[in-house]
Amino acid sequence: MEPQIRTLVDIADTPAALAGRADIVLERGRWAAEIFQRFDRELTMSIVDAVARTAHENAGRYADWAVEETGFGVAAHKKIKNELTAYPLVDFYRDQDFINPRVSEAQKMVEIPRPAGVIMALTPSTNPIATINYKVLIALMTRNAIVISPHPAARECSVDAARMLAQAAEDAGAPTGVIQIIEQPTIPLVEEFMRSKKTAVTLATGGAAMVRSAYSSSNPAIGVGPGNAPVFVDDTADLDKAARRIIESKSFDNSALCTNESVLITFESIDKRLCQSLRQAGAYICDADDVERLRRYLFHDRGFNVETVGRAAVWIATECGIRVPENTKVLVAPITQIGIEEPLSREKLCPVLAYHVVRSRAQALAQARAVLRLAGAGHSAAIHTTDESAAMSFASAVEAYRVVVNVPCSQGASGFSTALAPTFTVGTGYFGRSSIGENVGPQHLIHWTRLAYNSSDEEVFGNYQDIPGNFSGPLPVAPADGVPGLSRYVPKPAINTDSPGALIGASREDLRQLIAEELRAILRN
Repeated sequence: MEPQIRTLVDIADTPAALAGRADIVLERGRWAAEIFQRFDRELTMSIVDAVARTAHENAGRYADWAVEETGFGVAAHKKIKNELTAYPLVDFYRDQDFINPRVSEAQKMVEIPRPAGVIMALTPSTNPIATINYKVLIALMTRNAIVISPHPAARECSVDAARMLAQAAEDAGAPTGVIQIIEQPTIPLVEEFMRSKKTAVTLATGGAAMVRSAYSSSNPAIGVGPGNAPVFVDDTADLDKAARRIIESKSFDNSALCTNESVLITFESIDKRLCQSLRQAGAYICDADDVERLRRYLFHDRGFNVETVGRAAVWIATECGIRVPENTKVLVAPITQIGIEEPLSREKLCPVLAYHVVRSRAQALAQARAVLRLAGAGHSAAIHTTDESAAMSFASAVEAYRVVVNVPCSQGASGFSTALAPTFTVGTGYFGRSSIGENVGPQHLIHWTRLAYNSSDEEVFGNYQDIPGNFSGPLPVAPADGVPGLSRYVPKPAINTDSPGALIGASREDLRQLIAEELRAILRN
């Protein structure tokens, strides 16, 4: 029998090899996180601001690149999203301190921040650069290291963008390895990253299967479910404003955001007037034949036709054999029922909006609930009304944690035109089988150790206001024997943190030596 010869490719794909590749990256991230957690707030925010500035300055270039590589969306709209996940994101959290201890004399308690460590970040193809910007910045705000796993369809632009942000962070003083990206992601490799004990938490944004995989990795995970937002327009709404806002939202980036409206529900009494307002805003109202063509094209035996994701309304109409005006922004498809029998009532990441007419408010609420039961539970919903009781009834009825009022749902639920936290990871909570129900932010990447005193008046609370934090900067040089943590090393003199240049050089060199020595020790075993 001929001996079996394993190729280098075969060897590289073995579980041991995949685990080794993941471990090298994660160990680099772990040491970067250890160093980063010794930085004070001033230096940390200077790093955050430098990365945000770089993200903003390159928003247009990466928007063009993402559309060219993936075929999804509108470059001008992606540029806006890339910019929104730079300065506005940082400014939203600027006054929140995730670094210094919090002292409450009334509660006789001190809260000490404890960053997670290494964040594993999965990013989608629909919003690749905006999601990278967002996850990198919330990781840096909390002094965590981050490893990014890009969607294969957006790999090239994602890898380049992550490298650029990593360089900006290091130039501003961040430890080398605080931002890393998996340049050739595969499912087995990503699974090794997610299950490694060196991964503190996986921050998953993408398809349901990927999110479920993150939750089943045995490590903590923060994931989101699919969207399928119902939007209810009642008879007190300003119909022209409602129509403009809905079409603006549904056409934004060709509906590539999961927070976009999926099914419009309205009363029979205002049906014709609302349809006229929708036409004036740029919608094409489909007839029965058009709806059937759309249904067959968008949904097939294997599910949703992914070729339509982020495509323009005119492009989709042409593929379906529907003639529409060249300036059409959204295809509105009237449907008579909502449920599994009507595929158009499911999520559609393209500018096709299902349209359903009801006779009563009770029926409207029931149908909105049905939309979310079909898909998108816990995600988002929208209402256009001037009746506060109607808004309260709607928000109380639907199983969604974000209900936006008189605003484009795409931007409103994402926190970019409301006071909700700006995000590209929308928590779907208990309704959507997720661990978090709010918009995910830096507060979810840090926990707090609570130093709690005896509440009895007989026990005096200590004076913690003047105790400085442990902001000693980089770790000392690795010991000569290459075994970090086993004494026999002498700490270097304190580094002047007022001199960013000195800090940058020290942190990089220290980290390189630490990693090199530990890898040598591993290889000797």
